[in-house]
Amino acid sequence: MKSLTLVADDRVGLLMDIATILAQAKINIETVNADAHAGKAIVIMTLSDAEKGKKVLETAGYKIESTGALVIELDDKPGELGRITALLSKEGISIRSVHTIAKDGKKTVLSLRASDQKKAAALLKECLISSSAD
Repeated sequence: MKSLTLVADDRVGLLMDIATILAQAKINIETVNADAHAGKAIVIMTLSDAEKGKKVLETAGYKIESTGALVIELDDKPGELGRITALLSKEGISIRSVHTIAKDGKKTVLSLRASDQKKAAALLKECLISSSAD
């Protein structure tokens, strides 16, 4: 799964503009996480067509970073995130980002970016749904 990260000056209507640009290009937003800090907005999203989405957003003047992500499925119970983060930490792998994609009370699906995607994918193979290299 490819994630797109957009960093822009924070302003009213920014997310509306991004969503409108993508809708006009017939690109669906699969997941979105947005935060504002120190006057900057950081929007991380997965799209139905990441390459096309990157192109249309860049054409509109936005700077986009495209990165690979691991998609993992965990039991939805206390300690599961701690278990996998301990596995990665023990091997010297840092987590760059993690986002909840879905949760149904039994399973939780996460998108995760790590400092070493290939090594993280190998360590998390029992819960790995998909992987995309950086």
